Amino acid sequence: MRLRFLGSTSEAGACPSLYETDRGTLVVQGLEVVDREARADLRHVLDGETAVEVPRELLVEIARRALPDHH
Repeated sequence: MRLRFLGSTSEAGACPSLYETDRGTLVVQGLEVVDREARADLRHVLDGETAVEVPRELLVEIARRALPDHH
């Protein structure tokens, strides 16, 4: 699998960051959610899966760049 960097809201491209893969999926780089109460709220976590936290602004910025402008 290969990744293509889509963007970050952090200085110098540090995490959190978003990537697209050559398989048509997305990869999120960020801090792992380790808070026990928050992890208890996760549903259907499979072996090998984890949760990462990213700011809403990152997803909004990437969506803004990726979606066609309909003005």
